[in-house]
Amino acid sequence: MASITDTRTGGVSALPPQVSIARVSLVAMVAALGGFLFGFDTSVINGAVGALQSTFAASQWATGLAVSSALVGSAFGAFFAGSMADRLGRARTMMVASLLFTLSALGSGLCVTLWDLSAWRLMGGVAIGVASVVAPAYIAEIAPAHLRGRLGALQQLAIVIGIFAALLGDYAIATGAGSATEPFWLGIPAWRWMFWSALPAAALYGIGAFFIPESPRYLVARGNEAQALVVLRGIIGDSAPSKVVEIRRSLRTEHVPRFKDLRAPRFGLLPIVWVGILLAMLQQFVGINVIFYYSSVLWQAVGFSEKDSLAITVITSFTNIVTTVIAILCVDRFGRKPLLILGSIGMALTLGLLAFLFGTAGVDAQGNPLLQGSRGMLALICANAYVFSFGFSWGPVVWVLLGEMFPNRIRALALSIAAAAQWVANFVVSASFPSLKEVGLGWAYGLYTAAAVLSLFFTLRYIRETKGKELEQM
Repeated sequence: MASITDTRTGGVSALPPQVSIARVSLVAMVAALGGFLFGFDTSVINGAVGALQSTFAASQWATGLAVSSALVGSAFGAFFAGSMADRLGRARTMMVASLLFTLSALGSGLCVTLWDLSAWRLMGGVAIGVASVVAPAYIAEIAPAHLRGRLGALQQLAIVIGIFAALLGDYAIATGAGSATEPFWLGIPAWRWMFWSALPAAALYGIGAFFIPESPRYLVARGNEAQALVVLRGIIGDSAPSKVVEIRRSLRTEHVPRFKDLRAPRFGLLPIVWVGILLAMLQQFVGINVIFYYSSVLWQAVGFSEKDSLAITVITSFTNIVTTVIAILCVDRFGRKPLLILGSIGMALTLGLLAFLFGTAGVDAQGNPLLQGSRGMLALICANAYVFSFGFSWGPVVWVLLGEMFPNRIRALALSIAAAAQWVANFVVSASFPSLKEVGLGWAYGLYTAAAVLSLFFTLRYIRETKGKELEQM
């Protein structure tokens, strides 16, 4: 792909005429549907949390387990997704994820106890974990280097659109029924319809995966260079033969990755693998998913009604979409590392102010913090500014980096381990929040502030820029 590489000037690529931008973008969008379901499935429970607590008389601990059970499944799915994608192919793995998403949505809406709901959510989590690995890997392998950052960021854009769609759907269903516990269509409680609303997207994901081409890198690895050439001609035109040769040359030095390939004399794993693991975990330790899993309960705790809390959550998720679009426009222009640095600074400042506001707030008779007047409005502004800071940086950029930072010989396995670590961190944050809320929101946001500060120093010290590099150069 010399002709593509040679067109870069000043870090911004001219668009080579042989590259089919429309085709590669469409293919990447289909793969990113897994990200949409990722965001939708993890966030749709937001509007149902209160209803689940009242319907099943659930404790804070049991509610936290039900909300976070999908994250346990996600860690499991992510851990095995790399080997599954190497055996079945990227597209077929997406089809498997689609089936699991469908079954999980059906079962969650039909649950009779909090425990079987947790089991169905666990299944959906496996699908989320698989999608979280296969989508960035597939997009990184099929996209030209000068488009890879923007197309890789589609994964995060799809995630935040999925979050927005889920929360908007929750709001519409709860408003239409009167509340999440009231009957909706066919006399069925509204919260059950919230879970079933994922079914159309789950089916569309499977249908789309059936029609997209397989990853050229996977095809070459399987000895099907003729089909890989066909796929690449449809994307990069005349540069396809040289790209096949480049992939073949890279694969000659590789073998099916095994865990021993990741080992190192010091600290057990290769340094780049540790960087990927810590990068993925820090993305969660800053507490972003507290906003999207518990925000309706959080804002009710400080005095807003259920309807207003859901509306605030929808607005916050829309803010996340806007900032992710900004990231897509900037990631290939300014690079990955500068965006992470700016995001860390913004998150540390806004989370620190939230920690102060909640930590110094008065409490009502039930022990809930009272943010009245200007303090409540300031908390809302800070929460959205925090989402803005995360949305243009650590949200999309982490997924871009995880899809491209590892050497080809260990990419699938290393990405699986990093993604599994991300889901474990997500679980820890999500499962612990209900208990932390009882201790005090100031303490909770103080911990997230510390993680944001740590993320800044981690980025400055350990993150290397990958903008404009071919995967074979990693």
